Amino acid sequence: MTETTQKWDVAIVGGGMVGAALASGLAVQGFQVTVLEKQEPAEFVAESDPDIRISALGASSVDLLKQLEVWPRVQAMRSAPYRKLETWEWQTAQVGFDAASLGLPELGFMVENSVLQRALWQRLQQQEVALKTPARLQTLQACNGGWALTLADGEKLHARLVVGADGASSQVRQLAGIGIRGWNYAQACMLISVRCEHDAGDCTWQHFTPTGPRAFLPLFNGWASLVWYDSPARIRQLQAMSMAQLAEEIKTHFPARLGKVTPVAAGSFPLVRRHATRYVLPGLALVGDAAHTINPLAGQGVNLGYRDVDALIDTLTASRERAEDWASERVLLRYQRSRHTDNLLMQSGMDLFYFAFSTQAAPLRILRNLGLMAAERSGVLKRQALRYALGL
Repeated sequence: MTETTQKWDVAIVGGGMVGAALASGLAVQGFQVTVLEKQEPAEFVAESDPDIRISALGASSVDLLKQLEVWPRVQAMRSAPYRKLETWEWQTAQVGFDAASLGLPELGFMVENSVLQRALWQRLQQQEVALKTPARLQTLQACNGGWALTLADGEKLHARLVVGADGASSQVRQLAGIGIRGWNYAQACMLISVRCEHDAGDCTWQHFTPTGPRAFLPLFNGWASLVWYDSPARIRQLQAMSMAQLAEEIKTHFPARLGKVTPVAAGSFPLVRRHATRYVLPGLALVGDAAHTINPLAGQGVNLGYRDVDALIDTLTASRERAEDWASERVLLRYQRSRHTDNLLMQSGMDLFYFAFSTQAAPLRILRNLGLMAAERSGVLKRQALRYALGL
């Protein structure tokens, strides 16, 4: 090893919610890990307004965070349990899920992305993980049974395994020459942080309308997050409004059960589906949004990322115990096989839902509402669908 090149078992590019969880899990298993992140997450401020970016963490994601000793840190900051989930187009065709039907204390938790990333970062700072920030990847080249990485400041690293956890526009994926399949949806999405006149409760709901769904995510201390799907042009129009104007639009276009709310902050993003043509190369793997993005209708994005993390840690650890070359393509393909079908299934399921409820033809409207009514009465099937979505 030369003085100018540091050597690592695993170099994770991207220290967000998925990359940081992977780093923590691999460090527990004794891998030498470095994380390259553009900037350290901001300190948590208890009096701050909520982050507009919210993740709905299912039971299996919470279990992973408990194993990593991260969950107590999240709870020491902010999170909100949700115990019921309801969806409808016609009021007479409502489907409801509740934690009690599965014998669970809650279905999951609403957690701000900034809180989750900060909690993970705090855990990494206690572990034997080298955190490099600010760090920007410049070049990536296959080299000596691994990969040579050059950072923007000239620093050079060598890793047996490079993991791209750097989001939907993954630089690792691009530099490795891995292609994507996908498309832009004909909708965009707006996230709105609101103060509620009454307690936000523990029920998250989604109402399908002709122009797109309207969703409600309960948060802490009377705060909630609204999700507004609509045409890109309409979302741009809403984004340009003052909070007072936006409040009037919410009053008009959200169901009456919302009650009076006061919008405080908003942000929007386009809806894009992407799926990498492959997740792995020799000594390289993609996780989370770098490998797949999904329509956020059911809030499954980060949960799928955590399933990737679980699978990759299991694959690498089991391979090392068998004295195999754990960074080889043969081993990494086991990770790809374990995750590709599940991710594709969830993507396709969300697309089916999206397209079914985007069509306003009368026969299809009747059919899909009959489907919701049937789903509500399906008992065991309904519970199985919920268990799958929660990763149980």
